[in-house]
Amino acid sequence: MPTTAGVRTHAVAGAPLLCDAREHGLVGDGTTNDQPALAALVDLLGDAHAADGRARVIHCPPGVYSIRDAGTVWRTGVSLIGAGPGATRFVLSNAGNRADPTPLAFYTAQLHGADRDRHLADCTFADFEIDGSGVASTDYNPLAKGLGLQYVVRGMFRNLYIHHTAATGLGCDFLQDCLIDGVLVAGCGRLDNGTQMGGAGIGIGIGGWGSVERLNIVNCSAVGNATNGIFLELQTAGELRPRGIRIIGCHAQGNRFGISDWGANGLIVSACTMTGNLEAGFHVSAKGTTHTAGRAGILSDCVIDGNIRDGVSIGNTPGPYTVRGNRISGNGRYGYHQRDLGGAGEVAEEVVVESNDFYGNSADAIRIDRPMRDLFLVGNRIRNNGRQWAPAMTGNGDSVRYSEKTVSDRRATWPHDGHRGKVVRVGRGIAVVAANDDTTLTLAPIRPGAATGWSGAVPPPGTAYELPSAPPVRAGITIDAAVDSATIRGNRVWENRDPSAQDHGLWITDRGSCVDCRVEDNDFAGNAGSSVRLDTPPIGGRWDRNHGDDPS
Repeated sequence: MPTTAGVRTHAVAGAPLLCDAREHGLVGDGTTNDQPALAALVDLLGDAHAADGRARVIHCPPGVYSIRDAGTVWRTGVSLIGAGPGATRFVLSNAGNRADPTPLAFYTAQLHGADRDRHLADCTFADFEIDGSGVASTDYNPLAKGLGLQYVVRGMFRNLYIHHTAATGLGCDFLQDCLIDGVLVAGCGRLDNGTQMGGAGIGIGIGGWGSVERLNIVNCSAVGNATNGIFLELQTAGELRPRGIRIIGCHAQGNRFGISDWGANGLIVSACTMTGNLEAGFHVSAKGTTHTAGRAGILSDCVIDGNIRDGVSIGNTPGPYTVRGNRISGNGRYGYHQRDLGGAGEVAEEVVVESNDFYGNSADAIRIDRPMRDLFLVGNRIRNNGRQWAPAMTGNGDSVRYSEKTVSDRRATWPHDGHRGKVVRVGRGIAVVAANDDTTLTLAPIRPGAATGWSGAVPPPGTAYELPSAPPVRAGITIDAAVDSATIRGNRVWENRDPSAQDHGLWITDRGSCVDCRVEDNDFAGNAGSSVRLDTPPIGGRWDRNHGDDPS
C-alpha cells in the first residue's frame, strides 16, 4: 500500500533506488558505446518510477562513457550523478549517424510530446562532464546540445562541465522550481555561425508555465560560447513574459553576448561579472525567435568591464528596466546604450539608470539612441570616458607586422587604448581593436573562441593598415533621440585624467531632444570642453542647480 498518493513503501523489484551504472551494462572505457545501455537503464528506472512513485539515481563511477549516434530520451524520476567533472566524462559523437544531433539526454515537445501535463519531475544531473566536440553535421542542428530537456519540474543541474557542443551546452526550456548551480559551459555553439538559433552556453526557453516560472541560475560560468553566455528567450509569441527568474553570482566572458534577456518579465541579474564579450556584456532586445524583449528587469551590483563594444545594451523593450549599482567600465564603445535596433518599436518607458560607476569607456558613458519617456538618470558617477580619442592613423613598410591577434608598428606612438573599439582595415580584411599600447594593437577574436581576429587571412608583413579617426564628440551623457519627461538628477560627470577625452558632461545632439525634463542638482564641471552642449535646446521642464552649467 502506498504511504502517500502514488508512492509505494517498497520499491519495484529489479530497479534499485541507487544504481551503479557499471552493474547495468555501462563500461566507461572510452571505446564501448555506452548509449544503448544508458537508454535501457533510464527506461527501466523510468518504468519503475511510474509504478511505485520512487525516484531513482544512476551513479556513474569515474570513467569515459562514449555516447554515440543517438541521444537518450529521458524519463521522469531518474537522476544522473557522476564522480565530478574530469572524473566522470560523457563524450558525445555522431560519426556513425551524422543526421542525429546526439545530445546526452533530451525530452521535447516536438519529438516526445512534452507539455505541462507530460513533464519531467525530480531529475538531477550533477557532477560530470559532457564533451560535445565529436558531434558534427552538414547543416547546423539546434538540437545538438549537451542537455536538451523541456518541461521540467523540480529539476537540478549542479557541478557540470559542458563544453564544445555543436549547439547550446545546457539548452533546457520551461523549467519550474528548478536550480542551475555551478555549471561551467565553454566553447559551446561550435557549429553556430553566431546568428542561428541556440549556440549558447546556457540557453533557457521560457513561457511554458504562464506568468511565473521559478528558476535560479547561480554560480555558473559561461566562457567563449558562440552566441550568448547565458540567455532567456520567450518561446511563443503572444505568451506572457514570465516572472520568477534570477541569475546570481555568474560569470560570462568571451561570448558574443554575456547575459541576455530576450523576453522575461522582472528578471533579476545580480552580483555577476560580464567581461570580454564581443557585442555586449548585458543585452536586452527582441532578437529572439518571438521578437519579444525583456521588460521590468533589474540589473544590479555587477561588474561589466572590458567588453569589446557595449557594456549594457538595451533595445526594443517597452520598459521599464532598472540598472542600479553596477561598475560599467573599460568597454570598447558605450557604457550604457539605449539602442535603436530599427523597426517601429515602442518608446521605452520608465528606465532607471541609478548609482552606477561609469569610467574608462571608449565612447560615451551613457548613450540614448532610441526615444524614451520618463527616463531616470540619477546619482551616477561618470568620469574619464571617451578614451577612444586617438586620431586616424596609417602605416606600412618594414616596421609593420601582423599575427592572428595583433598588429604591430615599431614606428608608432599610439596613446594607450586610444584606438580601443576601432576597426582596423588592411586591404579587404578588417579586425576590431580590443586594446593597444604604443606600438601594438591587440585584436578581438572574429567570433567567440576563434584563433584569429581577422575577417580573412592574416595580412602579409608590411601591408598598409588604416585606423579611422575618433568620434568627434565624446560625452558623459549623450541624448541622440527624443526624450520626454526625463529626470536627470544628482549625477557627477567629470574628467580627471590627462589627456582629457570626455568632452562634455551632457550633450543633446541635433537629432536629440529633451522635452519637459527635470535636469537638477548635477555636477557637470571639469570636462575637456564645455560642461553642457545643447545642439537642441531643451523645451519646458526644469533646469536648475547644475554646477558647471554653461550651455554652448
